[in-house]
Amino acid sequence: MTDRAAPTIPAAPTTRPGPTSIDARASRNLAAIARGETVQAVVHEEVDREQVVLEVDGFSLFYGGYQALHRVSMKVPRGKITALIGPSGCGKTTLLRSVNRLNDLIDGVRVEGDMRLNGDSIYGRDVDVIELRKRMGMVFQKSNPFPMSIYENVVYALRIDGQRDRRVLDEVCERSLRAAALWDEVKDRLHESALGMSGGQQQRLCIARAVAAEPEVLLMDEPCSALDPIATQKIEELMESLVPHYSVLIVTHNMQQAARASDYTAYMVLGRLIEYGPTQSIFQNPKLPETEDYITGRFG
Repeated sequence: MTDRAAPTIPAAPTTRPGPTSIDARASRNLAAIARGETVQAVVHEEVDREQVVLEVDGFSLFYGGYQALHRVSMKVPRGKITALIGPSGCGKTTLLRSVNRLNDLIDGVRVEGDMRLNGDSIYGRDVDVIELRKRMGMVFQKSNPFPMSIYENVVYALRIDGQRDRRVLDEVCERSLRAAALWDEVKDRLHESALGMSGGQQQRLCIARAVAAEPEVLLMDEPCSALDPIATQKIEELMESLVPHYSVLIVTHNMQQAARASDYTAYMVLGRLIEYGPTQSIFQNPKLPETEDYITGRFG
């Protein structure tokens, strides 16, 4: 990733716009969405110039009779950080969990459309879901270290794949902990329980565990929501250090974090992709009035 300054989030206006203003036009689009009508997403041209690691193609998801995602199509760039933002309940976490098919575990879920990881279908009939998940790393909102040593947490994926060579395991452990900016803090207590680490250290351990298997994409679901500002800063710095070696797709409710840490931002409302482009453009010069309303705090 190239060095970048976080874009400034525009402030909301002190006076309410008139009836023909941005606010009125945005309200019409949002009302159309609320009625279940199709609203075409605006995708900035810069997205199409990037190499793609993950492609979402007309993807819809239903929980029984409720439709949570509506024909979402987007390309996730390789070697970049892409943030999903939007109001609570907009479908961003559902979309993220669809990538590694965690939603399969929920009764009554069905999908339409497809996703492709480096060109391979994620929802094809013959897909081995266990093998698919090995190609992805997942970091959850709340850190979830296993009740075992720091060392065994990191090499867990290799262990279950049958790796027994101690030299290989040692190399992967050190490389992954260094990638997670954690090696210097824990190198002298690798065989102590991971449950004795601080919350911020546990989350970085989970990132180390996720990258140990060298995933093709790293999925992060609000990884900083339970952390203090100092730990959050460390996670954001870590994310930046991981690219371009890894491609990151992150859900965040924190717009400041999206502005600071991501290269691309996708704005979602009620299960629809609304606008998707470079973070700098989304936050400073969005193409749609509803995106500007959300960024400036007039909506959501």
